[in-house]
Amino acid sequence: MADGKPINWTNALTLASVAVLVGTELIGAGAAAGWAIGGLFNLGPPITHSLEGALILAALVGLYYFLRAALAHEPIWA
Repeated sequence: MADGKPINWTNALTLASVAVLVGTELIGAGAAAGWAIGGLFNLGPPITHSLEGALILAALVGLYYFLRAALAHEPIWA
């Protein structure tokens, strides 16, 4: 725990819910974009899957920075 402060469970639950919602959206969008770009340009399965992986990784990085900003505005330590 940070400095022995109690956890604000309302904020913690809100942030966990937002993480699941936004994470699902971002990862789904990254996978769909990779699939669509690969299909549009006929890149073949190996390149399409690599593109999907790169876009999903970019989505995870975006989720990380989103959650850092959310924690700054909605602290879980009371």
